[in-house]
Amino acid sequence: MKNVIILLALFATSIGAAQNNAKAKSLLDEVYNKVKGYENIYVDFKYALQNTEANINTETRGDVTMQGDKYLVNYLGSKQIFDGAKVYTIVPENEEVTIEDKSEEANAITPSKILTFYRSGHTYDWDILQNVQGRKIQYVKLTPIDTNSEIRSILLGIDVETKHIFKSIATGDNGTKTTITVNSFKTDQPLSKTLFTFNENKYKEEGYYIIRN
Repeated sequence: MKNVIILLALFATSIGAAQNNAKAKSLLDEVYNKVKGYENIYVDFKYALQNTEANINTETRGDVTMQGDKYLVNYLGSKQIFDGAKVYTIVPENEEVTIEDKSEEANAITPSKILTFYRSGHTYDWDILQNVQGRKIQYVKLTPIDTNSEIRSILLGIDVETKHIFKSIATGDNGTKTTITVNSFKTDQPLSKTLFTFNENKYKEEGYYIIRN
């Protein structure tokens, strides 16, 4: 009888876990469908890096504009543009521009993937619900399927009402915690036709050194 009770308990636990996993995947699907329905997205964000053991605790902010695969990022005083084929990293402090081909690494998380990267390569678990200044934020825990991944887990906080990602907390194998918090999320903004265009002549005239990788 005792063995039967244990088996029933294990069975009930597995059903509950499967239901929670299904809920997590369903919510992420809603987020994905919402994001893919926008013509463009602008995100102003806070970036925090913390590693207690190494005594690292830094915060900064940035913003990114995305349209399809194209993006423009302003971060740490630098600018990065992806026009669909090339990545241009502009560093005014060094008066340098680095031009590279699009990364072909399957696991590379680029700004254009930052709101959709969770679609593959992870298992999903339903996590805590938080109230943040009147907003209900539901967390989903992502665990990489790749056992060699440098990321141990990622917590995605999703606004239950808008279905927008509010926060991402990635914990690395070395204990480093990277947190991205969305300060502002705007969609379908009027954009300049040249926003994702790199004007090489302009930077050459300003004395920038052009590096091609």
